[in-house]
Amino acid sequence: MKHTVAALVTASGFLAASLLAVPMARAADVLTLTSPAIQDNGTLAIKNACSDKERSPNCVGENISPPLAWSNPPDGTKSFALLLFDPEGRAPAGVSHMVVYGIPADVKGFAEGELSKPSDKFVGGKSTMNQAVYWGPGTPPNTDWHHYTWTLVATDLDPKALQPGMTREELAAALKDHVKGSAGLVTRFRHPT
Repeated sequence: MKHTVAALVTASGFLAASLLAVPMARAADVLTLTSPAIQDNGTLAIKNACSDKERSPNCVGENISPPLAWSNPPDGTKSFALLLFDPEGRAPAGVSHMVVYGIPADVKGFAEGELSKPSDKFVGGKSTMNQAVYWGPGTPPNTDWHHYTWTLVATDLDPKALQPGMTREELAAALKDHVKGSAGLVTRFRHPT
């Protein structure tokens, strides 16, 4: 009986260790989106905020997009889409700050400021502000943190498959049945006053 209990404890310990090892091994292989400048749930810098004070008096920054990087695209990925959305902005509708897609599968990220201007690395969609590139946060004064969700979508579509100028909703409809995987990164910002 002692040997049976000891064998079960040893087997259970081995089984538990094995089960713990499996998710960790898998986690290393999943699509991930990161920023070398911002941790998940970290704060965007003032330089990342919008800069067009004529369009919005809440703009206090330089409209410099943060650097982003991703790894482990799913098998069959041919292109990526990248979205930036603020659910608290203009509640309850939220604000789409960036819609870009047609990012070739061999692109692994964007340098600081690279999403703030047109590029041959992506097709520009249409944000709430009618922009085809990054439009940084412009939260009103005296409001709490807004959460800016970056969503990377791996697709099986050719990078040139979709026309320019699609809204977030139009892109979502066009990507139906073409998504291979997705990853997200949440950043925060609030007006400095």
